[in-house]
Amino acid sequence: MYQHILIPSDGSELAEKAVEAGLRFAQSIRARVTGFTAVPEYKTPSHGELMSGSAVSLAEHDRRARLRAEQVLQPIMQRAQSLGVECTTDYVQSDHPYEAIIRAAEMHACDLIFMASHGRRGFSALVHGSETQGVLTHSRIPTLVYR
Repeated sequence: MYQHILIPSDGSELAEKAVEAGLRFAQSIRARVTGFTAVPEYKTPSHGELMSGSAVSLAEHDRRARLRAEQVLQPIMQRAQSLGVECTTDYVQSDHPYEAIIRAAEMHACDLIFMASHGRRGFSALVHGSETQGVLTHSRIPTLVYR
């Protein structure tokens, strides 16, 4: 069956439910897991941000990105350890999470992506898009959607 599962999370409540379900699934089939998150990329400060002194340096952005990723990934690692599931974690800075998820699954040689669906429909789906839909549409790796 599956041997290495990528479990992406954005730290939301729904994603955390999917993480729990994914870890339990991995435990049941004795698969290893890579927990993954994508954090926003650095944005060049606007003139107004520079003038007001509210601009964030690249180094500060990188520090904040790492901290945010740790906030999302640390609970995955801890829960995996408590379930006896082999787990590593990874993160990238990306403004296109579905692309980052697919790249991470390929890079880590995962044979399954296990992720949440926020279930957006209608106008909300149009405005916010769907990272899950992006993965389902563009990935060759099987994807199990937890809703």
